[in-house]
Amino acid sequence: MSWSSRRSSRGWGLRILYCVTALMLVWLLGLTWFVGKVPARPHEDQTRTDAIIVLTGGTGRLESGLQLLAAGYAKQLFVSGVARGVDVQALLKLVRRKPDDFACCIAVGYRADNTAGNAIETTQWIKENKLKSLRLVTASYHMPRSFYEFTKAMPTIKIIPHPVFPPQFKRNDWWRWPGTAKLLASEFNKFLIAKMGIGPDMKRMWESKP
Repeated sequence: MSWSSRRSSRGWGLRILYCVTALMLVWLLGLTWFVGKVPARPHEDQTRTDAIIVLTGGTGRLESGLQLLAAGYAKQLFVSGVARGVDVQALLKLVRRKPDDFACCIAVGYRADNTAGNAIETTQWIKENKLKSLRLVTASYHMPRSFYEFTKAMPTIKIIPHPVFPPQFKRNDWWRWPGTAKLLASEFNKFLIAKMGIGPDMKRMWESKP
């Protein structure tokens, strides 16, 4: 290889390195912005809504939803993304409630297996029940993406975010906690994918399910 060819190859290598470095810096800045969007404290909005929506998949979510229902924040509770074969009675026993306490006021959805699916499943339930407002209960780190998916699916519905704070999630000084940092990085990447519209048509996938 001639000297000019080696110089050209080295130039391309440096350009690629600069581009990768720039992308990493932009991503890190974006991650920092995203962490700022993650709630740091409980939501203080005490407005009553037509329903409470709980997204399964994390510690304390269902318990918080039941507490809100018992306190009269809404008259109905919908749990989205429940594993098939699990009914309301089993959910109540899971959180050590008497099965007859709230069974009449709780509905469950079995078809959602991701956040976009939660939004679609909930939208259908909201329309069927002709509701106009909801309180969204999910983990604090999951709230930015969930709130985005829900407002996109239900632009005319009033949505009040109600974050839950898992004890293992360390938002303060998050970069010092490998588990929390990894979780936030994963959530940020998923948030970017949702915002950019990357991926298969979720509605089409939903409707194709048996």
